[in-house]
Amino acid sequence: MNNDEFRAWSRRAADWGADYRDTLRERPVRPALSPGAIFRSIEASPPEAAESMDRIFADFEQKIVPGMTHWQHPRFFAYFPANAAPVSVVAEYLVSAMAAQCMLWQTSPAATELETRTVDWMRQALGLPDGFSGVIQDSASSATLAAVLTMRERALDWQGNKKGLAGQARVRVYSSDQVHTSIDRAIWVAGIGEENLARIPVAGRFRAMDAAALEAAIVSDREAGMLPAGIIACVGGTSTGGTDDIAAVAAVARRHGLYLHVDAAWAGSAMICPEYRHFWTGVEQTDSVVFNPHKWLGAQFDCSIQFIRQPEDLVRTLAIKPDYLKTHGHDGIINYSEWSVPLGRRFRALKLWFLLRAHGLEGLRAMIRNHVTWSEGLAARLAKETDFEIVTEPMLSLFSFRHRAGAGADPDEHNLRLVNAINDDGRIYLTQTRVDGRVAVRFQAGQFEATAADVDAAFDVVTEIARGLA
Repeated sequence: MNNDEFRAWSRRAADWGADYRDTLRERPVRPALSPGAIFRSIEASPPEAAESMDRIFADFEQKIVPGMTHWQHPRFFAYFPANAAPVSVVAEYLVSAMAAQCMLWQTSPAATELETRTVDWMRQALGLPDGFSGVIQDSASSATLAAVLTMRERALDWQGNKKGLAGQARVRVYSSDQVHTSIDRAIWVAGIGEENLARIPVAGRFRAMDAAALEAAIVSDREAGMLPAGIIACVGGTSTGGTDDIAAVAAVARRHGLYLHVDAAWAGSAMICPEYRHFWTGVEQTDSVVFNPHKWLGAQFDCSIQFIRQPEDLVRTLAIKPDYLKTHGHDGIINYSEWSVPLGRRFRALKLWFLLRAHGLEGLRAMIRNHVTWSEGLAARLAKETDFEIVTEPMLSLFSFRHRAGAGADPDEHNLRLVNAINDDGRIYLTQTRVDGRVAVRFQAGQFEATAADVDAAFDVVTEIARGLA
């Protein structure tokens, strides 16, 4: 592809993207396909000769797009959002065109320095104190792994990377059962082992860790010769929005000298609104916090910010400095590859910079406040319906509900049939969860371009399809 062709196809791709966004409401949120249909439509062997871009692009439109779940659809109410505000997409065009490898300051000074500035903008926007620095990771999973490795190294007096875990006391980490499964995976990858992730009981509307039970578990483990290393708390857990009392957990962490990491991957975005910050009261006492601007805030995936109280501990855990990665003649610079598990790094700060400038904090706050209000309104409407029950009350814009099964019907099977029928219908997209062992249907409003009418449509679809199953 020469430069003229690159220009023409870049324009066509941009036009296609704008047309795609314009037509999303006309498309089913999730495709009605059987597994393997797309796979079978793709040639079994790679082409020996070059093919024209016209043919390639036509196959993209005819074979790939019909098989996509449309995460930018305004009636996507499943999982959590993976928003890509249009201005963020434009920034990603530029990042892709430059294709810089931003692992060190010297490999792209602007990428490093813009990251430092935009992360501090976000620190201010969330109301975090000056003592926090930060880094843009690819996802909350990577940020949590970095935090787990740091708490492990700190507990082992920085000998884990050097000597391994064999012969050491059993390292213990504490969380509730409301945390994301990325915590389990971080425990596996860090070599700590699933059996050493101690699950603390929860209580109350927000299913918060019982601080007394947490402290008792730490004391008991220490008396048994184990090595408590850290605590992972959550604000806005994936299943139902489980939220720990961060101040109470932080007090326990301080008394026992444990590292405290907070996973606020989804709910952290809402903290740009001062009225929601009570959900993480005490966050200033934590060691690290992660939130994903690529979820609710509108930055295209991937863009996850990890705030750290003592970045030198993170660097001590992760940094490897062969001579070819040194920047000679400059002192005091930041090389963000030393703050991350991967060495390679994309220029993630640009889309966040574009986003914050194009929308402003007030514009983003208005979006989040609308989503919370609309979700609360939907929960209230469903609660008034005879055949529905609200299982977990709204936590910000997330709640769960259940449809009452008919006499003799299995309630779990009935609600799974309901959510599958809703998703097969295609007008909206929801997911299920389990609450106290029973199936519930999960709803969250968070898509960047959703409207009140889209949430109203969710009520109509859910009640219509539920009536058909009765």
